[in-house]
Amino acid sequence: MRAVVQRVSEASVSVDGEITGEIGKGFVVLLGVGQMDTEKDADYLADKIVNLRVFEDDNQKMNLSLLDKQASLLIVSQFTLYGDCRKGRRPSFDKAARPEQAERLYNYFVQKCRDYGINVQTGKFQAEMTVKIYNDGPVTLLIDSSKEF
Repeated sequence: MRAVVQRVSEASVSVDGEITGEIGKGFVVLLGVGQMDTEKDADYLADKIVNLRVFEDDNQKMNLSLLDKQASLLIVSQFTLYGDCRKGRRPSFDKAARPEQAERLYNYFVQKCRDYGINVQTGKFQAEMTVKIYNDGPVTLLIDSSKEF
């Protein structure tokens, strides 16, 4: 699984002009599921993300996690994170999971994050979405459960 994690002051996601999820301070997680991913990958990413220490403490050091701040998550599925652009001009999505597998693991990941007791909002799987992100910092991190980067 791959995630782009952005620390935000606020964010929202809409489908057909209707907001499906919105948060204040927290993280937007753009989540891609690969063919070889399992629940173990989702467990790893959920734990890593909710415990990332990128919120500032009283000394202005990035030392607090999403859990420490009781901040929120906005999780948006994004298969294009598995786009391979190394060859040619059209990305190949061969390593992205098929929709059935991806949706199951996406929903599993969302539930794992909710199990931490934080506010979790989502987009709509396989929908055309508009995402508004007010990146705070900016802080943007890339996380891969296979630790490829």
